[in-house]
Amino acid sequence: MKTRRILLSAAVATGMLLAGCQSMTRTQKGAIIGTGAGAAAGAIIGRAAGNTAMGAVIGGAVGGATGAIIGKKMDKQAAEMQKQIPNATVERVGEGIVIELSDKILFATNSSDLSAQAKQNLDKMITVFNNYPDTNIEIQGHTDSTGSDNYNQTLSEKRANAVSSYLRSKGISSSRLTTVGYGETAPKYSNDTADGRSQNRRVEFLVSANEKMKADAAKEAGK
Repeated sequence: MKTRRILLSAAVATGMLLAGCQSMTRTQKGAIIGTGAGAAAGAIIGRAAGNTAMGAVIGGAVGGATGAIIGKKMDKQAAEMQKQIPNATVERVGEGIVIELSDKILFATNSSDLSAQAKQNLDKMITVFNNYPDTNIEIQGHTDSTGSDNYNQTLSEKRANAVSSYLRSKGISSSRLTTVGYGETAPKYSNDTADGRSQNRRVEFLVSANEKMKADAAKEAGK
């Protein structure tokens, strides 16, 4: 029965997200998605949407009134991030934020060395991250399907680690940061076209509430 409830929650949340659910705010969606979804549902949703970051955000949701309060904080942070980096894709999902930067913004082809423009963009992101210290940041590296599996996996890890190292060098606490490389295993776009492959060569930032933000939100919700 528990598994059935999780799968049902996943199906409902997936339908809401993928269909748009225009009648609800993103904060309201976050509150509903978090209620009963859990990590398993988040993983299912992430695979269904082709978006590992989305699945992870949903899987870590608190839900209810606490989740709604967190969602409001994330709304504000997402708006600031989009203003700082207009060429990034910033998406509010559940109780978190997914920020997507293409390799064109960060790296030269087949390189894990940050370009000067990349550092400028990351500096802008760091400004926002410093304004919201009670968040965790997962950095995900992705590649297209060109090249061998091993090469792509290694490249994705190097790129995620390069971004993480730069953020640490600029004062972002290492306790807030985690990195993961997905290689070519989690495409969001079609690898059958040059444009799709270009979009799959990306780094994503998954921003979620840390334990302090969750505790503060729970206290506020209980008032």
